[in-house]
Amino acid sequence: MGKRNPIFILLVGMTIMILAACSDSETATDQDDQQSEEQSEQEQEEESGDKDSNDQESEQEKQVNQKPFQPIEPSKDAKSLEDHYEEDEKENLPNEEAHDESIERSVPVGEVLSDGKEDLSDGPLNDHRLVAFYGTPRSEDMGILGEYEPEEMMEKLKEQTAAYSDVDPDRPAVPTIELIATVAQRTPGPDGTYVAEPSTDTIDEYVELAEENDALLMLDIQLGQSTVMDELKQVESYLKLPHVHLAIDTEYSVAEGEIPGEDLGEVDGEDIQEAVEYVDAMVEENNLPDKMVLVHQFGDGIVTNKDKIKPTENVQVPLNYDGFGDPAIKMDAYRELVRNQPIQYGGFKLFYQNDDPLLEPEEVLQLDPAPAIVNYQ
Repeated sequence: MGKRNPIFILLVGMTIMILAACSDSETATDQDDQQSEEQSEQEQEEESGDKDSNDQESEQEKQVNQKPFQPIEPSKDAKSLEDHYEEDEKENLPNEEAHDESIERSVPVGEVLSDGKEDLSDGPLNDHRLVAFYGTPRSEDMGILGEYEPEEMMEKLKEQTAAYSDVDPDRPAVPTIELIATVAQRTPGPDGTYVAEPSTDTIDEYVELAEENDALLMLDIQLGQSTVMDELKQVESYLKLPHVHLAIDTEYSVAEGEIPGEDLGEVDGEDIQEAVEYVDAMVEENNLPDKMVLVHQFGDGIVTNKDKIKPTENVQVPLNYDGFGDPAIKMDAYRELVRNQPIQYGGFKLFYQNDDPLLEPEEVLQLDPAPAIVNYQ
């Protein structure tokens, strides 16, 4: 073979080097493009995950913020609460209650928060009033729930609720069933507590009835010789439902040797506060709408150490007066037991058969403070 030209050999070598460099560059570019695509896909997946997480959090917040009830809307011609009263009625306590003419209102007519109290929760009493029918279908003698079939009772409850929405259209009323879940009895029962265990069939029926009618359900616990916390835990699973709240019937809490219904009982405020804080934790842990713990009282001394009872950011605490009979006596007792010994909100019970005469909504809402809950038995 002939001798090769050195210049030719140099050109071939340079060409090979250039081609190799281009190949390496293309390979690196391909790898970079692949890595970029993989990174982009990963970022998209992360963004999608973040979006799903945000959507879930948003949905949870929506569920919490959404009210699990619908108030009865006032009629179109309903006038504001103030227009129902004369000027002297706005400035003073109701005539039946004002035995001393020097007594002045602690809060303006229509105000539901007790003087000096606040509400940090987002519970139903912030903007609404509750009108409740109290009782159990087990007995006709323990309230209106035992007098009518559930559907008929609900229609009557809505009619009674509408009357309060019309009197105070700025605070539309919500139909509420107050079902006695644990019933105090005069025999010890198998566990010796003088309390009948709750009927899950009955509670289930009224849970569904309330939900179908956009109403609230309060489960009332009577205590006998049991404790607040023991009876609360009997209905705890139901309290985890968004539209179910708790009520404590204090007068049926009796000591050893006493019988509920024969002996008038009492409950210490510290025991009630333990329940309030337990429900507060339940709201937090289960991402629930804010709750209420309604405290019933029949007379002075039945709820002791009231200063221990404190509402929380998740739990409202209305204090209810339960007496029956003459309206003047009832109003005076409300002043002594609710207005003068306040916790947060007031509640007032009316008896269709035992109050004479039965107060009209305009008269009830004239109380000081105006009851945030009005229950009928």
